[in-house]
Amino acid sequence: MDDARHLFDLTGRVAVVTGGSRGLGRAMALGFAAAGARVVVASRKAQACQAVADQITAAGGEALAVPTHVGRTEDLTTLVERTVEHFGGLGILVNNAANPLSMALTDVTEDAFAKSYEVNVRGPLLLSSHAVEHLEASGHGCVINVITYGAFTPGETLGLYCSAKAALWNLTKVMAREWASRGVRVNALAPGPFETDMMAPTLGVPEFRSAIIESTLLKRVAGPEEIVGAALFLASDAGSFTTGSVVCVDGGLGA
Repeated sequence: MDDARHLFDLTGRVAVVTGGSRGLGRAMALGFAAAGARVVVASRKAQACQAVADQITAAGGEALAVPTHVGRTEDLTTLVERTVEHFGGLGILVNNAANPLSMALTDVTEDAFAKSYEVNVRGPLLLSSHAVEHLEASGHGCVINVITYGAFTPGETLGLYCSAKAALWNLTKVMAREWASRGVRVNALAPGPFETDMMAPTLGVPEFRSAIIESTLLKRVAGPEEIVGAALFLASDAGSFTTGSVVCVDGGLGA
């Protein structure tokens, strides 16, 4: 039992979680900290980032809040630099921040397309590229790109979001191929329906919520904390032979 628990131990490792101030990002930040990681909470709003960092610190962990807009290249450079300056390295990168723009394809504008792909695709790609030398130096580097099960089964009005996440899944496989020789693992995490601010508008409509619940085998919506175990697996030595893969935590949606 002790050996099994050791596989999930992140003591001494440094993890960056984008979109880490709420929902799944917050749950992963807290989960990684509970497993011993020193956590950098990155999100657009400074106060929200600091609140999660303070919660980790109050529980006896180590955390740093770095306000970051993933769509701004200069913020990505700053995030990596501040992480390394503060903690001395970087071993785990979770690209969780997302832009869930929803609209019919005929309503998509150049600005909407740019905003969606800047955050959902370009940001994770550039941030991972900025971080890879530090991930390599850590000796246990890994990247987790949070996508969505919708990347495989997109729905109406979700063309921008789901296609961007599908692109990120493709980039995940390319990253895994290019960085395996550097000792950096890269995987994707694809959640199904779960309670979060992003899904609140949809889940708040009774008929939509019922339809989503019926589409899963488990007949319910998950809580953000139910996705964390899969993230811990991918980030820790428990997942040391896993790269270029996607882990679906979808309540049987795909089945």
